[in-house]
Amino acid sequence: MRRVVLLLVVVSQTGCSLFGLQPPRYKLLDEAKAFREQTPPPPVPRELAKQPLAPFVVEPGDSLLVQVANADSEVRLPGDQPVLPDGTIELGKYGRPVVSGKTVPEIEAVVNQVVQAGEKEKVQLTVRLIGRQSKVFYVVGEVNAPGAYPLAGRETVLDGLMVAGGLSRQADDRNIIVSRPTQPDGCRVVLPVCYNQIVQLGDTASNYQLQPGDRIYVPSAGLMESLGLGKKAETCGPCVKAHVSCGTGACPPPTGIPLAPVLATPAPGAVP
Repeated sequence: MRRVVLLLVVVSQTGCSLFGLQPPRYKLLDEAKAFREQTPPPPVPRELAKQPLAPFVVEPGDSLLVQVANADSEVRLPGDQPVLPDGTIELGKYGRPVVSGKTVPEIEAVVNQVVQAGEKEKVQLTVRLIGRQSKVFYVVGEVNAPGAYPLAGRETVLDGLMVAGGLSRQADDRNIIVSRPTQPDGCRVVLPVCYNQIVQLGDTASNYQLQPGDRIYVPSAGLMESLGLGKKAETCGPCVKAHVSCGTGACPPPTGIPLAPVLATPAPGAVP
């Protein structure tokens, strides 16, 4: 009887079926697992070694504040300017200039040119970014609140996991990865995360500074791991390594940071 009760508890906690084993809900791809176990880590920013992000490029969903610098000017403009889905802002009689894909200084130059063309007096405008909705990071998998979260620029992997409600009970905390968005035919950047080393030892080696579009992926633990019967790693092992794989040619430095030479692993099916 005690064995039956124990089996029912195991079923309820691990998600396995009485008629077979249910596969993990969030499975780590074999390719992703191979990536994270190869190649020395590139010198990307981490906790205690953060770096400023690249200049902010405005996209639809962001908001701007356009103001006249001359207090005595008769020029009047709408205040807050949401960037519309077509990449423009509404400047009333001055038209709708395209601002998407530009930095704030570039937008300021465009707005000054557009307004000045419609005025006889000399006008000086300033542009400020007041709403940053377009730059996000994603937390996917075995966390309590998966989703897309706005990126302020200071967040690390640990910040991302905490804002997503922390790991769920089914999380495989030894195989968490961060994947960076890349072109379809470009390099694959997969950064392994040592969760226990970060939270228990204060090891910042894998507590990477997040970049726009980063995906934190927390896979599900298998049945054996859920039962505490899986093989326990004595050290962080390959978790402190990061992998940059490239289908063609040499990989460029990630996020504009100088990258030490690494061995590029062709993507499956790539022509040598």
